[in-house]
Amino acid sequence: MKLPGTGLKNWGKAAKSFADKGRNEMFVFGNLFHAVAYILDTVLTVYMYIIIVSALLSWVNPDPYNPIVRFLYSVTEPVLRPIRSRLTFSMGIDISPLLVILAIMFIKHFIIASLFGMASRMQ
Repeated sequence: MKLPGTGLKNWGKAAKSFADKGRNEMFVFGNLFHAVAYILDTVLTVYMYIIIVSALLSWVNPDPYNPIVRFLYSVTEPVLRPIRSRLTFSMGIDISPLLVILAIMFIKHFIIASLFGMASRMQ
């Protein structure tokens, strides 16, 4: 049977060609999701280690004018300060780095893992 307006005599070839084109496009989106998930996973892992180093430095009271210490505090304080202000109890120990690390672990195991799963289904 001839497809109307196309001159194609076989519907099956046209349908297969259209389906193959869709798979190729999904492969590209799968790679995009995989790349985004990988970059987010790496950024969150590096930030988690920065928070750990910053928390360990807070125990030894380092020189506040040291450039490394200033960098660590400038990167972690915008995230830790709002959590510290919302904590209503004071036990003498700062648990805000622990809460941020738990949040990062949740994001990595839920959102990032979901992105990797979507990427693998699209490929």
